[in-house]
Amino acid sequence: MLSFNYETDLSIDKEVHYKWLTECICSEGFQLGKVDIIFTSDAYLLEINKKYLNHDYYTDIITFDYSEGNELSGDLFISIDRVKENASKYNVLFEVELRRVMAHGLLHLMGYGDKEDGEILVMRKKEDEKLRMFHVEQ
Repeated sequence: MLSFNYETDLSIDKEVHYKWLTECICSEGFQLGKVDIIFTSDAYLLEINKKYLNHDYYTDIITFDYSEGNELSGDLFISIDRVKENASKYNVLFEVELRRVMAHGLLHLMGYGDKEDGEILVMRKKEDEKLRMFHVEQ
């Protein structure tokens, strides 16, 4: 089960994103367990960052992994404020940056890291691969 939860005014096309995110999961040989995606503000995510990770800074996503074996489960908290700022900074559409961050969170649940240079390169490659999988049929 994949659910979308809103702590902001954002709303996305659930059906289209559900299908895409499920395809992303399957493309890496995983099965969907229970993944909750929570769209938040900077302030909301900062409090989570402080409380659970002892980090006092803004971030675009925090991922809590509850996966077992190849069944993905977890919570993805995404700051819409950070996504908007990063979209502007990197000169991409907000929707594209939002999908990148969602894919990034799923990739963390799959075991991909982003702390070391080599991991970052693999993560970016995988994010790009997952973004190419997104399409909306007209």
